[in-house]
Amino acid sequence: MSEERSDKGYINFHELLGLEETAHPGEARKTYKKMMKKLVSEIASVEITGVRRAYYLLEMAKLNAAIYILRDKEKRAVYGSLREELIELEEKWRNALDGDPERRDALRKEFEGKVRHFLSAYVEEAMLEAGRDKDCVEASHWDLAHERHATRMLRQYRHGLFQDILERLPFSDVTPPEIDWDERARTVDALIAAGNA
Repeated sequence: MSEERSDKGYINFHELLGLEETAHPGEARKTYKKMMKKLVSEIASVEITGVRRAYYLLEMAKLNAAIYILRDKEKRAVYGSLREELIELEEKWRNALDGDPERRDALRKEFEGKVRHFLSAYVEEAMLEAGRDKDCVEASHWDLAHERHATRMLRQYRHGLFQDILERLPFSDVTPPEIDWDERARTVDALIAAGNA
């Protein structure tokens, strides 16, 4: 029952900057500055609505986090190993579907805990932390007002990524409920009658 290995939902900072995973920090910096300059220029040329603000803040936060993580060898290594570990753990869970239910459940619990931690660390925390970094602030003009607006939006983005991951995972099939619509209608009628009395 193993499906094709997927990394959708596990934010990929290399891909975000359009870089190979072997790219050097200097390449990441150069690409980041070019992309951020283009984004800031685009922001200046359009009328900002609530929807556009959310979009641009998210794009800015993702770019800031990408350079914040990828320019530092230690952070980059930790991020890469955690991301790869999650992808492998998902694959283990998929392969354990036909096996022992207790092992499958233990893998599910381990996976859920690790994916929540990963997304929290690299979607919310790293993106907000990067917005306080001197180099990122200089390139993106990020400030406290951006952070206030971005906090809620990043949480929603993290939840969206988590849902993307959950939708493809091998949870047990859910049996649709059997509903006796006539009985339900009688119950509703009785409740309405009792409320009017």
